[in-house]
Amino acid sequence: MRLLFLGDIVGKPGRKALHLLSKVVEREKIDFTIANAENAAGGFGVTAEIFAELSKLPIDVFTSGNHIWDKKEFVPLLGDLGNLIRPANYPPGNPGKGWTIQETPSGIPVGVLNLQGQVFMVNTDSPFRVGDQVIAEMREKRPDLKVIVIDIHAEATSEKQATGFWFDGRVSLVIGTHTHVPTADARILPRGTAFQTDSGMCGAYEGIIGFEPKSILEKFLMQTPRSMETATRDVRMCGAIVDVDETTGRAVAIRSIQERPA
Repeated sequence: MRLLFLGDIVGKPGRKALHLLSKVVEREKIDFTIANAENAAGGFGVTAEIFAELSKLPIDVFTSGNHIWDKKEFVPLLGDLGNLIRPANYPPGNPGKGWTIQETPSGIPVGVLNLQGQVFMVNTDSPFRVGDQVIAEMREKRPDLKVIVIDIHAEATSEKQATGFWFDGRVSLVIGTHTHVPTADARILPRGTAFQTDSGMCGAYEGIIGFEPKSILEKFLMQTPRSMETATRDVRMCGAIVDVDETTGRAVAIRSIQERPA
């Protein structure tokens, strides 16, 4: 089977980039699509209106991260949305779930787990320990589950790579989000798990992680807060395509993609 994972959707330009999605799904014969939606509303969080817009696209599961909490009016809805997950290693009692199992059109179950890093991030539980627990829960719920994808939403490349090696051989794909810059290290780890440190973003690349440079440069120079606006030029849809042997859950191939409007 063939999976498509798309990096963080950043604001309106990121949503515009998704106009390419149907063409890519058809061209590449994609069976299952996952996208990180935590930056979809102006770069910070999601709104109900924007999620309804995204839900019309051929995306099976939406992952997220630390910015999923930014739009306070949307947070209570997390418990009602079975295909939008937040990092599983936030403290118990928070709205929403950190994992889901959905099926491809041919009935193959796909487990998707969202984890968040601890380095340079807010204080959450260990993504390694929580990931272990969730994978056990997933397989208890669906004994036939072979294909599992982990979105590791983290700052540090070392922590993302450590996550890949920790789960190597137990999941099909570990892929990083949050830093918005696609890394050139897509590969199959020794025990059969596909890995990429960061999938990049769906957004405007003529900017700084999807935002207009002016305010971010001022923030670095002056060390005081600035309002950030999404950039608008050089829009791309970035992520990775992964081929998985659905009988074993092992990855066969991974390649990163960068799609631009014609």
